Amino acid sequence: MDTPRRSGSILLVLAVAAGIVAAAVVFMMIGRAQAQPYILGLLALLAVIGLFCLFGFASGIVRFSDGNSEDPVMRQIADQAFDGIAVTDSHGHVMYANAAYLALTGAAGADDVRPVERVFIGNPDVSEAVFRLLKAAREGKRQQEEVRVAAGDGAQGRWLRLRVRPLSQARRFSKFSVWSLADITRDRERQEDVFQELQHAIEYLDHAPCGFFSVSPAGEVVYINATLANWLDQDLAEIGSGGLKLADIVSGDGAALLTAIPGDPGDVKTETFDVDLRMRNGKTLPARLYHKLAFGADGRPGASRTLVISRAREEGADPQRTAEVRFMRFFDHTPMAIATVDRAGTVVRANARFAKLAQSLPSAPGANKSILAVASQRDRAALSAAIARAAEGQGDIAPVEAMLDGQAERWGQFFVTAVEKDERDAEIAIVYMLETTDKRALENRVTQQQKMEMVGQLAGGIAHDFNNVLSAIMMANDFLLNAHKPTDPSFQDIMQIKQNATRAATLVRQLLAFSRRQTLRPQVLDLGDALSDLTMLLRRLIGEKVKLDLVHSRDLWPVKADLPQFEQVIVNLAVNARDAMPDGGKLTIRTANIGADEAARLTYKGMPPADYVGIEVTDSGTGIPPDIVDKIFEPFFSTKEVGKGTGLGLSTVYGIVKQTGGFIYVESQEGHGTSFRIFLPRHHPELDAAAEPVAPAPDAAGAAKPRADLTGQGTILLVEDEDGLRSLNARGLRSRGYTVLEAANGVEALETLEEQGGAVDLVVSDVVMPEMDGPTLLKAMRERNPDLKIIFVSGYAEDAFARSLPENQQFAFLPKPFMLSQLVAQVKETMTGA
Repeated sequence: MDTPRRSGSILLVLAVAAGIVAAAVVFMMIGRAQAQPYILGLLALLAVIGLFCLFGFASGIVRFSDGNSEDPVMRQIADQAFDGIAVTDSHGHVMYANAAYLALTGAAGADDVRPVERVFIGNPDVSEAVFRLLKAAREGKRQQEEVRVAAGDGAQGRWLRLRVRPLSQARRFSKFSVWSLADITRDRERQEDVFQELQHAIEYLDHAPCGFFSVSPAGEVVYINATLANWLDQDLAEIGSGGLKLADIVSGDGAALLTAIPGDPGDVKTETFDVDLRMRNGKTLPARLYHKLAFGADGRPGASRTLVISRAREEGADPQRTAEVRFMRFFDHTPMAIATVDRAGTVVRANARFAKLAQSLPSAPGANKSILAVASQRDRAALSAAIARAAEGQGDIAPVEAMLDGQAERWGQFFVTAVEKDERDAEIAIVYMLETTDKRALENRVTQQQKMEMVGQLAGGIAHDFNNVLSAIMMANDFLLNAHKPTDPSFQDIMQIKQNATRAATLVRQLLAFSRRQTLRPQVLDLGDALSDLTMLLRRLIGEKVKLDLVHSRDLWPVKADLPQFEQVIVNLAVNARDAMPDGGKLTIRTANIGADEAARLTYKGMPPADYVGIEVTDSGTGIPPDIVDKIFEPFFSTKEVGKGTGLGLSTVYGIVKQTGGFIYVESQEGHGTSFRIFLPRHHPELDAAAEPVAPAPDAAGAAKPRADLTGQGTILLVEDEDGLRSLNARGLRSRGYTVLEAANGVEALETLEEQGGAVDLVVSDVVMPEMDGPTLLKAMRERNPDLKIIFVSGYAEDAFARSLPENQQFAFLPKPFMLSQLVAQVKETMTGA
């Protein structure tokens, strides 16, 4: 079918133009006066013709011809096309249809042509597709559908491809749609034939007497045949969905053998491996793999193709084959990486553990497969020398301890053994490698712990001896203060001695805190309240440049700790954070409950899973360099300038936390700040013992308590191995009215007690003494007089010796160093109040 088409002629245009020129010449020849009526008549005629042409163009009766539409080549292309083509307007009227369209729609001629929706009206198999095509045509979109049209006479149906698109994007043609129909029955038949052949091939492959699987470059099993799935008891429905990995079907480190094959761009390699496959129930199946891998133009491996031969049935048939299978199992499942190398160190053969190690290292054996690439550049010479000695046939080659290549610090121990030379074989040595990273880390940790313990013992011993010296200085200083008035010229010098002695006593307490030998007075604390009470002090300490942010978790568990010592921990950390932020920054103190499950996931070394209350102190300062982060808790270690720190701040923090039963860890990144994480054990009030404490000890500020009368009467046995300190203490007690008996050690004290017939009211004894220490003296005296009152004085913590005493022993305790007023107050309280 075709719409009426108009054609124009240039000759007609020339004829009209010639007629108008001729009329103008005639009018000029007859004169203006005679020609005027004729000119007016001609102009009127032309005006009428022009007016009718305008109306005709507006109504569509007259159209201007488009030269392109009359191109005979383009028309023949559409008319002779194999596919049926039809053009419809917005109302669905067919404006053009070629011969193929007429044939495919069964039209008898141009007058019988129908649009697509009328051709397939009443056909339920096609109606939905036609509806989608009509919708796309109305919206000016492209759409394609493939439908099967059943034959009405019972013959075999046919497949049609229906397409629709707008005629043009131009506005004037947007209402026209181009439809095309193509018979694709043969194409579909060929596709079905190919699919059937593929199905038959897959069926043959599935039921072959050997296994087959394919793995993507990402390690996912994308195909596995039914035979192998049956061997491994795997569900075929899980294959290809990403649910099955190569490591799921290959036991041990065998998967690394298949993924560690090096290759150049365009290479196709086939390797043979003897591995154990893993069944769903965890059992293993010995198998030989013929693994084919192709590399792309960029050198990246593609999907692999692997043929699997089960060797389980061969084990009992052939003893030699059985021995081979067992050896390969031993070779691949040994926890050591094993490789055979030639003279240059090139790997000839390797087990699965070595292949896995190679994959974890950035410059590990690649195309050249050199075992030297496993070691760092620094240690390769030593490994190369060991291989060279093996090539010469030497035995007893010393192991090589080498750092492994890579960003992380990893270590390995290489054992090189020479093998018997064979002209046909390039192997000259076997290299066994055992990774020792964890072993070295454990050794370093134990060494650091032992060092901290030794330093702590040393610090505690020094502090104990220094306490005796300080006690004598402070006691003598008290005598001088009592003998001088504030108006005396030397009074200020005496006060200066007292201040410096007090400062020295503070340093000693910090040493004792680090060595965990100071006396703690634990009490049940709510850390949220304790930190809130400390807020004002912290703001004054850190200054205005540093912003303090306290983040408290709700319903914090209680902990049992010494409040002043806990405050000391927070203050020390805050001061260190302030010093790390000279230009200002942010200090965040965060608290939270840490349950046992969460504590187990934290992977902090040495901290057992339990309930803790966590305190995190984080700053935005300069951070701690990695080379000194392990030394920050050591006493007297400081990065500050001389005179700006004692080096005991963090060691005091460490000792207090440890003595409280907690743990402290540091995380720092240079240039990005530091975080100290403290974990204090949760306190369970219901587990507290109902018994009262052994004996309350006076606070260090006991001198500030009201002491209207510190004099008294009674006999006191003073036991102290330091002669100078003993004489000063005895002098002070005598000045308060007491009778004082002196003894240099426990043995002398027992002898003195015997001489007095037990008539002693109070014993004041040191703890650490030669021949007989304080706890032993207490047991001996209580055997003679169970009601004897005793005060122990020591530079160590009360807990350090209380554990060695029998249960329910009553005694008082006075920590060194102490002033005269503290000593006489403790004596007065024990003799009158106990």
